[in-house]
Amino acid sequence: LGFLVLIHEGGHFLFAKLCKIKVNEFAIGFGPTIWKKQTKETKYALRAIPLGGFVNMEGEEKKAETEGSFSEASILKRIIIVAAGGLVNILFGLLLYFILLTTLTSVYNALLGTWDFAISIIDSLKILFTGQQQMNQLIGPVGISGIISNTSGFQEYIYILSVISLSLGVTNLLPFPPLDGGKILLLLVEGIRRKPLKEDFEIKVQMLGFAALIVLSIFVTYNDILKVF
Repeated sequence: LGFLVLIHEGGHFLFAKLCKIKVNEFAIGFGPTIWKKQTKETKYALRAIPLGGFVNMEGEEKKAETEGSFSEASILKRIIIVAAGGLVNILFGLLLYFILLTTLTSVYNALLGTWDFAISIIDSLKILFTGQQQMNQLIGPVGISGIISNTSGFQEYIYILSVISLSLGVTNLLPFPPLDGGKILLLLVEGIRRKPLKEDFEIKVQMLGFAALIVLSIFVTYNDILKVF
């Protein structure tokens, strides 16, 4: 999970740098800092709770009219930066699965199998969000850790890793704040209106979405623990 978070946040970081956006901090994990290194422009940090990470860009949380500010970049550049994390997870998951198939088939069949694999993940999400799947079937970090710990071989481990990476990428791009997809939706609205949304409105939308995700996370973690015991 920590590695998948690393490449996700690394996608944001890389494209921010390519778009000449100043990155104040690149962190893996939340909570207390257990290691850090300050460079001329960016602080790199490893935090105690390895269940996420973040890239703190200049002008992202609060608009700033300085050089290298995220809020001053074009709509297209901001969308690319925000989408990069999820897209990297998707590409990584597909690449892992393709490599796995090229060992169990031919390259052509591996390509077909990888395509079917991607469609199956998307279909699973459709089933979830259309209410055809029960909420208690969802799994979170605790459940994922249990699945990984019970894998019986390297190939099975790679398969699970590819499923998690692809699911993480697709889910993160759903148009629901504060997920990256929700941020992209707000940026598209800003582009259509041709003027920025009110900052307090954006904050309220993000906070409502964040509160909903917290409630969902608690529910899923509770179910994971019940399944363990």
